[in-house]
Amino acid sequence: MTSGQIDVCATPPTEHQAGPLARWSSARRREREIRDEDFSAFVAATAPRLRRTAYLMCRDWHLAQDLTQITFARMYASWGRIRRTANLDAYSRRVLMNAVFDQRRRRSDTEVVCADLPERPQPPTTTDLHVALMTALATLPVRDQAVVVLRHWEDQSVASVAAILGLSASAVKMRDARALGRIRALLGEDFTGN
Repeated sequence: MTSGQIDVCATPPTEHQAGPLARWSSARRREREIRDEDFSAFVAATAPRLRRTAYLMCRDWHLAQDLTQITFARMYASWGRIRRTANLDAYSRRVLMNAVFDQRRRRSDTEVVCADLPERPQPPTTTDLHVALMTALATLPVRDQAVVVLRHWEDQSVASVAAILGLSASAVKMRDARALGRIRALLGEDFTGN
């Protein structure tokens, strides 16, 4: 064979004959597959909890699904960095709450301002307690909703709620007490729940 000619009969190099670049590429591919399997397992384990928390914040299953997907997309972008070093449950709650807050800010631009104040909701008489609580929760500001949902539905400690929302522990306690007071005022004196 002369210089400049290609030997078409030659066999392609195998992985053992391949250079360091091919071995590196193969190792990166295996590492990515392992990372994706870890992420898939995390999603399968936490999706129902995150979707339920998102629903409590927005009261719309479709929007809750979208917020959950946004949470997972943001986490996947940094999965290589956080999968071994972060508390993934707390991190996922924080990312979800940030997605909820972002969605509320974007949505507030589409609200219509009315001259008259809406009627105050009356305490429920025939509705189920769950529906009454969801209605009362919907009247709270979004940060207060987040505190109530994380504190009482997710059963998180004051310190973990403070870490998730980026607030001080005293601010969490204050928001929690204020929100529960508003809920009790809306539901009336017949409400005996905590």
